[in-house]
Amino acid sequence: MSNPQPETRDRYPHFMNLQTRWMDNDIYGHINNVTYYSYFDTVVNSFLIDKGGFDPHGDTIIGVAVETMCTFKKSIAFPDPIEAGLRVGKLGNTSVRYEVGIFRGNDPEASASGHFVHVFVDRASNQPVPIPDTFRAAFERIQLAG
Repeated sequence: MSNPQPETRDRYPHFMNLQTRWMDNDIYGHINNVTYYSYFDTVVNSFLIDKGGFDPHGDTIIGVAVETMCTFKKSIAFPDPIEAGLRVGKLGNTSVRYEVGIFRGNDPEASASGHFVHVFVDRASNQPVPIPDTFRAAFERIQLAG
C-alpha cells in the first residue's frame, strides 16, 4: 500500500474552526474515527448554508450523501482545537465531490483527509436534479484547479 504525502493547508481555500468535545474521544484517548465524518458533514453543510444560501428546512432541493472516505494520519484528542479545510474536487451536473482536511491547531499538515459526495435531489421525489445555480457558484469559488 502506498503512503501518499499528507494534505497541506495551502490546498484548501475555505476553512471552518471546530472544537473537539469531551465525548469525541474514545477509550484509546483520541478522537473516534466516526467523529471525523461528523466534522466533514459540519463543514460541508455550513458552507452550503453560509455561502450557497441553502435552507435545510425549506429548500426543495437537498444534497444526499452517497459516498464518504477518510484517511487518518495523526491523532487528535480533546481538548484540541481543529480547523476543517474544504475544497471541491469534482463538480458534476447533479453531484459534487467535496474534499476535506482536518487540521489540529495550526499544524500545516492534515491529521485526516477525505472526501464527501453529495447528489442533489428533489426533496419530495428523491430524484436527482441539476445543482442549483447558487450552490454551483459557491462550489466554483472553492474548486480545485485542474
